[in-house]
Amino acid sequence: MSLTDALLSLRQAIKAKEPITYADGNGPCSTLLNATHLVISSVSLPKSSPTRYLKTGVTNATSPSDFFSLEAVYLAWLLRDAGGAEYMKQARENGLAVGFVSVTERKNVVDWLEGRSHGNPRILPLPSDSTTPPGSPPRPSNAAATPALRKVHAEPMTSSPSKRRYVADMHDVEVVKKIKQSEVELRDRNTVLRGTKPNNFSSIRTVYAEKLKKLKEASRNGNVAPPVMSTTGHNYPIIMISSSPTALITMHNVKRFLQESTFEPSQDARARAAAEGNTRPEDMIPIYRKRTHIDSSGKETETHARYYVVDSVEALSKFGADAWDRVVCVMTTGQAWQFRPYKWNEPIQLFHHVKGIYVSWANDPPNAKIKDWNVMELKIDPHRRHVDKSVVAHFWKTLDTWIAANKPWLMTA
Repeated sequence: MSLTDALLSLRQAIKAKEPITYADGNGPCSTLLNATHLVISSVSLPKSSPTRYLKTGVTNATSPSDFFSLEAVYLAWLLRDAGGAEYMKQARENGLAVGFVSVTERKNVVDWLEGRSHGNPRILPLPSDSTTPPGSPPRPSNAAATPALRKVHAEPMTSSPSKRRYVADMHDVEVVKKIKQSEVELRDRNTVLRGTKPNNFSSIRTVYAEKLKKLKEASRNGNVAPPVMSTTGHNYPIIMISSSPTALITMHNVKRFLQESTFEPSQDARARAAAEGNTRPEDMIPIYRKRTHIDSSGKETETHARYYVVDSVEALSKFGADAWDRVVCVMTTGQAWQFRPYKWNEPIQLFHHVKGIYVSWANDPPNAKIKDWNVMELKIDPHRRHVDKSVVAHFWKTLDTWIAANKPWLMTA
């Protein structure tokens, strides 16, 4: 094949305004689509010949397909004045569905072909025109592209030179360092959960070491029951309410509220009980409720749970020595005197051991006294009784969650 450089010949012909014609196997033809060769300065070159012009996005050429063909470069110049859409349409009609010069790169191609620009970083120099000083390390893109060009523009070499040791370009080394500095490590849910430092649970082990030691000693002595479990009767959870007569929830109306999901003012409940002959309420009131559980298979299981409600320490003492271990909830009116006879008489300490519920009217302003007490506000509407059911359901859901997390043995009571 001729050593004539297709890209250089095309540029010289365009600058000299020489005519460029088409030819096929039978001679001259009139269209680029039917042609197999371009006739440039009386030299016939295959239009599919790769040039030295690298395709957009290619930085390390390894084969002739990484370069624009002579036809693609010529067509970019021929349609230099066409709009973007028209240019791509004409390229497809001339057989270049892929491999044509992009619209954004077209201007650079035209400027170089017409001599308005003298240098283009995407055009590789001819092997004989290399300006690299002797002894300089080869650049990766040119070193990889030169064999691809020689395969097209020169005869095959009869002997292969010894493989040179690769020496990294210092400019490239600095670029890689900057890229690594901005590198962001991809993370998934597993790496996020592991954290950035090793977890040390020695402090937790120290806290529970003494408790575990006591449990082991009790097991050796034949007493395997945990100290928080009741040794007398059933372990029914206990709810304590305020004994204040002005409280919204009292021993007169608590059963109907928690069991039937209907709020009745304490005065009305007291008058109704008196009319029925019950002048004084019981000091321990049982509350029965149904709990529905749906397992993973969709099977629905219904269980019955029992709770006891008391409003005094005296009534609580009837449940035995471990009664305070069974207290799961304390309803308060926001008055600190309620806690004086309790096992934990400081609100912050008390509501660390039990679930705190502050009961108030829905239209009451916020109570500043309870903001540090770790209590949940249970708001009762003064007039709309149909919302009582959702309020009570929210109470039971919150209490069940707290018991499961803090006193799970009471869930099976």
